[in-house]
Amino acid sequence: MKKIFIPFILLFVLIISACGNETKEKGKGSEPKEDKSGTITYQSEEGPVEVPADPKRVIVLSTYVGNVMALDVNLVGVDSWSKMNPRFEKELSGVEEVSDETLEKIIELDPDLIIGPSTMKNVDKMKEIAPTIAYTYGKVDYLTQHVEIGKLLNKEKEAQAWVDDFKKRSHAAGEKIKAKIGEDATVTVIENYEKQLYVLANNLGRGTEILYQEMKLKMPEKVKEMALKEGYYSLSTEVLSEYAGDYIIFSKDSEADTSFQGTDTYKNIPAVKNKRVFEANAKEFYFNDPVTLDFQLDFFVDSFLGK
Repeated sequence: MKKIFIPFILLFVLIISACGNETKEKGKGSEPKEDKSGTITYQSEEGPVEVPADPKRVIVLSTYVGNVMALDVNLVGVDSWSKMNPRFEKELSGVEEVSDETLEKIIELDPDLIIGPSTMKNVDKMKEIAPTIAYTYGKVDYLTQHVEIGKLLNKEKEAQAWVDDFKKRSHAAGEKIKAKIGEDATVTVIENYEKQLYVLANNLGRGTEILYQEMKLKMPEKVKEMALKEGYYSLSTEVLSEYAGDYIIFSKDSEADTSFQGTDTYKNIPAVKNKRVFEANAKEFYFNDPVTLDFQLDFFVDSFLGK
C-alpha cells in the first residue's frame, strides 16, 4: 500500500483518524470579527489572521475549490486536480491552474486570499503575497470544514444553511434507499488507479460520507476490518469478492486498468451478476465539497431508486 494514488495524497494527506466527535467542537467561539477597514479576523489553525471581509480574487491549492464555488466567491487560481474535474469545468473555464511551486504565476494573479492544505510548500512566501490559510485535512469533519470555510469567506450563515439542507436531503434519500434495498443490505465503494484496486471506508470522498455517515448504509465487515483505520485498502481482483457488498459503487478511472472487469472472478461476484454495480466517473467523484456532494447525492438517488 505504499503507492497510494495521487488524488489521495493531494486530497487527504492520509490523516483521517481525527474525524470523530471532537470535530464538532472545532470552530466554537471562532466567528470572524469584522474590522472597519474591510477585513475580518479569522481564527485559523495557527491563530488569528486578518483576511478580506469580501474577497474578490481567491486562489485554492487543495480540495476546497468546490466549497468556495458553492459560496459564490470568485476564484482566480486552482490546483490541477480541481481544474480537470468535469463537474467544475464550466465554473473554472477562465481560472488559472497553479500550484504551491508556481509562485510567479500566483503573484501575477494578484490574489487577495490563498487557501491550501497544511502540507503545502512555500507557505511563508505565499503569506507575503496575500493572507494565506492552511487547513489540515481530517482535523474537522467534512461538513464542519465547509462551515469553517464559510467563516473564512464571511459567509458562515450561507455555509451552515447548505449543511443543514444537505443533511435533511441525504437523510431522506437514505431512508428511501434502505426501504428499497433493505436495512441489512451492504454497499462497497471501490476505485481503480493505474493497475491497483482500492476499497474505501467512510471519509475519503467518492460519496463515502453520504453512504455511510449520512444515509447510514452498511459497510461489509471485511471492508470495515481492513479499510476503516486508514480510510482505504488496496487489494487484488482475486479477493475483491470478499469485500464486495450487495451493491458496489465503482468510482471508475477509464484511463486506468479496467481489464479486471472482463475476468470470470469479477463477473461471478453476486453484485455484478445481479447488475448492482453503479459506475461513476472517478474524476467527478473524488471530492467531498458541496458541489461534488450534491452531484453524488443525485447519483445515488438515481442509481438506487431509478431516475
